[in-house]
Amino acid sequence: MNTDALVFALFAFLLGSIPFSVIIGKVGLKKDIRTVGDGNPGAFNVLRAGGVAWGGLAIFLDVCKAALPVGLATHIFKFDGWYLVLIAIAPVFGHAFSPFLRFKGGKAIASMGGVTIGFSILPMPVILMISLIGFYITLTSSGWAVMFTWAVGVIFLLVTSAPWAWLITWGILGVLTVYKHRAELRHAPKLKPASSKRH
Repeated sequence: MNTDALVFALFAFLLGSIPFSVIIGKVGLKKDIRTVGDGNPGAFNVLRAGGVAWGGLAIFLDVCKAALPVGLATHIFKFDGWYLVLIAIAPVFGHAFSPFLRFKGGKAIASMGGVTIGFSILPMPVILMISLIGFYITLTSSGWAVMFTWAVGVIFLLVTSAPWAWLITWGILGVLTVYKHRAELRHAPKLKPASSKRH
């Protein structure tokens, strides 16, 4: 058993569990973002409540709290195999089930993006960001937009012959994504009317 990897995974979980969006809401916006939009304690509700500047800060911090431990584990400490899987999913699960929020965290979209940055630095996150924007523009359901983007990530990992630990990590995060978006995924994906895409 690699004790160092387990300690690192715990560190990654605790870092991921810091509810930056809730903190920004209370300190910067003087409001509980869990009362905004869909009630999710995540960066997109900060964006709704406080605009691009505050929302961008929240997204940046949520990305970084996953990218930092995963990047260190992958490229500096050279963890691999199941230990890397454990470390890579830890910050995302920390965000999704934060002990600081009574285990009611966000949907972990930004932190999943942080994992891809930690793994591949640029190629994968850039492709996924473009895909996510495209699906958000064309689909009525944000949940399905996220799931289709996740599928693009699977294709990228297979085409680039990524390490199996990356694939397993992405698969586990896909299951988490289904759980977090289960209400939206009960309905079939639909395209937005052409008129709504132009506005």
